[in-house]
Amino acid sequence: MKLLTFTEQGAERLGVKTEQGILDVAAASVACKGSASVPQNIHQVIEGGAEAVEALHRLADEAISRAAELGPVFLDEAELTFAPAVTSPGKILCIGLNYRKHAEESNAAIPEVPILFSKFNNTLAAHGEAVPLPIASEKVDYEAELAIVIGKEAKHVTEEEALSYVFGYCAANDLSARDLQMRTGQWLLGKTCDKFAPLGPYLVTADEIGNPNELDMKCIVNGEVRQHSNTSDMIFSCKEIVSYVSRHMTLLPGDVILTGTPEGVMLGYPADKQSFLKAGDRVTIEIEKLGSLTNLMVREQ
Repeated sequence: MKLLTFTEQGAERLGVKTEQGILDVAAASVACKGSASVPQNIHQVIEGGAEAVEALHRLADEAISRAAELGPVFLDEAELTFAPAVTSPGKILCIGLNYRKHAEESNAAIPEVPILFSKFNNTLAAHGEAVPLPIASEKVDYEAELAIVIGKEAKHVTEEEALSYVFGYCAANDLSARDLQMRTGQWLLGKTCDKFAPLGPYLVTADEIGNPNELDMKCIVNGEVRQHSNTSDMIFSCKEIVSYVSRHMTLLPGDVILTGTPEGVMLGYPADKQSFLKAGDRVTIEIEKLGSLTNLMVREQ
């Protein structure tokens, strides 16, 4: 199932992507008189797990079968204002240098254990949302990434069971101000500028993805493919990442893990060929089975 959050008159609403359009869950729940048993926001779905997803499946099936009598419960996706695919994660964790070719282009040693850093909720941005380029930086870079969304509390889980704790996946852009990132040995400042973690457009349930380490991925800037790789190039796979993190901290439903970026970032270009993001640039992250996440870069006011 492909889930999304959109905003209407300042309020967030849950949607489900169907062949008929985006199902407005709140409107359909009222029309079908099933609001008591149907989750009304993305975190209720994540925390409700399989039962919540099944309730949405039943609602969608009923809405499709009764579409002629229910009124406008299906919306045109092109007219929606998206919210981030996960609207309020407790943790946003990131894995650095997790693609072999990216580590090589960065002239960095292949990590022996996952490199962790974090972002905060101020970095969240939605599909279609403008991202302000910080006044304090002249070197903002793109990073196409697969995001893992945790579905169950996970502590000390094995690699073999790790993916059973995953609710789903979405596309992400781990935007990075390289001059701020490299100013000190700590990467945090360059990673946590406002809107530096676009997430979306959809949160796709794990059952639709299969093996998350077999997904084609691209980053496209103004129509030019800058990154093109596959999640199979990860140094630490998704199950290894979830297991490793869970041995050091408790993962909770709704936590997000960005799993690293492949080669092709501007940081890896020779200095005389680097062209970092500028106002007016349009950046699209495409990941197989997850859709396309697009954001326009603008000047910070």
